Amino acid sequence: MKPAAVSSAVSSDSLEIPLIDFSAFVSGDATTRRTTARAILEGFQTAGFIYLRNHGIPKADVQTTFAESAKFFKRPQAQKELMCWTTPEANRGYSQPGREKTTDLTDAADIEAKRAEEGADLKESMEIGREGEPNHPNQWPDQFDEDGKVFKEQMLDFHDTCKELHIQVMSAIAYGLGIDEHYFDGFCDGGDNTLRLLHYPEVRHEVFLKNKNQVRAGAHTDYGSITLLFQDMAGGLQVLSPNGNFVDATPIEDTIVVNAADLLARWSNETIKSTKHRVVEPPLKADVHPARYSIAYFCNPNFDRHIDAIPGTYGEERPKKHEGINSGEYLAQRLAATY
Repeated sequence: MKPAAVSSAVSSDSLEIPLIDFSAFVSGDATTRRTTARAILEGFQTAGFIYLRNHGIPKADVQTTFAESAKFFKRPQAQKELMCWTTPEANRGYSQPGREKTTDLTDAADIEAKRAEEGADLKESMEIGREGEPNHPNQWPDQFDEDGKVFKEQMLDFHDTCKELHIQVMSAIAYGLGIDEHYFDGFCDGGDNTLRLLHYPEVRHEVFLKNKNQVRAGAHTDYGSITLLFQDMAGGLQVLSPNGNFVDATPIEDTIVVNAADLLARWSNETIKSTKHRVVEPPLKADVHPARYSIAYFCNPNFDRHIDAIPGTYGEERPKKHEGINSGEYLAQRLAATY
């Protein structure tokens, strides 16, 4: 029997993604916190994905961030390209349509072959990292106008808000694992996370008819600990089922889709799943699909931390599957293969 805080967000093709009332973990009694944390952990262990409602981020804050994102992408292309993405180590700035091919592949020739098969991803993005990195400054439109200053202030505030939720979700994972719920705090307090604004431009249905492999974002796993994904209602996100088929992760209003990423899977000695997902043509039939916007907050362990298997996830019967690795170096390696 499911706890009262847990229902179903997706149930298809053996893929079960839970919808979890996060307030039950944050402010519930001891029993409720324990059962909710366990449900969060199990969602990551079985599907690699959960949906959170009552997550603590005000709806108005999310709406404002989406509105500022949309205004940013309406800026002149030449202006956006003055804020362009530069290096994997910085991972900040604007990426124009076609620059990135989202994939799990790491070989350059394989990535180019995938690009030829599927076409370029039909998206543009803006990456915003922790402010105050002297060697890796964020790229801001505040240099152009007052609207750019409003954009900067909103994105910095939202980055900090999401950082706090990252720490809370990691606490739930720790509690679910039966270790000190503050185990991850010292790994996540630096805020070495990336706020990614995504715009999938309006696209005609015939584009997908001409190339059956065309996607808005190719199949991939994320790289860090977890990702907080804020979707609009356009649809198109799909998650790989245990049977090897992609299943629609239908938007649910006022929720956040949270998925475990590769470094957390490695950190958990592969007891947590990092599941492939992609963005494809929306399921609703239309001659022209409207623009889609999403906001992904990619959470990472502090870049200076050494990541080794979490206590309790390994032992004589389950040896460590990976050597320890530096968080920042790992993320830079993965990003280098993507762009």
